[in-house]
Amino acid sequence: MIFQDLQNLPKKYGSEKKEPFSGINLRSNMMLNPLQLKHLNRLDELKAHMITLNLEDAIALSRKKEALENIALFLSYTKKANSKIIVRVNPLDEGGIEEIKFLNDFGFDAIRVAKVKTIYEVEKALKLIKDDKELHISLETKEAFNSLASFGIDSRFTTANLGILDLLNSLGLSLSIITLDNPTIEYILSKFLVDAKTANLLPISFMFQKYNDTATFEAWCKKEKSMGFSSKACMGPKQVDVANKIFMQDDYELQKAKVVIEEFERMSTKNINGFMHEEYGFIDEPIYKWAKQVLDLS
Repeated sequence: MIFQDLQNLPKKYGSEKKEPFSGINLRSNMMLNPLQLKHLNRLDELKAHMITLNLEDAIALSRKKEALENIALFLSYTKKANSKIIVRVNPLDEGGIEEIKFLNDFGFDAIRVAKVKTIYEVEKALKLIKDDKELHISLETKEAFNSLASFGIDSRFTTANLGILDLLNSLGLSLSIITLDNPTIEYILSKFLVDAKTANLLPISFMFQKYNDTATFEAWCKKEKSMGFSSKACMGPKQVDVANKIFMQDDYELQKAKVVIEEFERMSTKNINGFMHEEYGFIDEPIYKWAKQVLDLS
């Protein structure tokens, strides 16, 4: 906990700035409402690999200033956290610019801009954000969905989050198509994944709204992992536990990667870069590169 007594919070901002997040496992991204002080107070102990403090669509216009000040207060007293801390601001022309300027000097890891449409908004946000912070975006518009592959313009721009509900609204599609076997949803997920990877961005799949239906949430995680995703948006701790478990690399994959690296490097000393392995089949340089990625992520 950050504060022992939520009834007597400090009247002034503190001076703490947590260390930048240094982990590489980013399997879960939990949304947190900054109007819920008891949830905000656990910012330093949650199990989610990423925590997104939400200033956008879940916060009524009349309470956005309150939510912003809550974020600033709790961040200014947070000494450490197990998670990458992200603040989701409003669209740049709807208060996002002012929110970024206000938050820039506080201790957190990334700004996430909502409702991005064009690469020019990405460029504008990068100019606003201090160099010690990453830029993330919410992909919620048909314009960004069409252009994401060309958005990889800066190493500080690292992550794209799929906002499936807003995207479907932007495309004029019914929300009822969000089912595990719907071909349009599969296409949206596939295109988002490949385009994000093309732009060197981490693609985070959408938030499943039925929080207590952990069985269906788990099914979505398994499906998305089979497609190539490694991270999922989460509504709360129950979903975080599922996502952290499902997207973890399995022992078989890790063992295979270790053997591939060992065997490829051994055979390379003999000037052989392609050969058959009795258990894992044909091994060559692309397989070796895959194995290196697996171990790097582990």
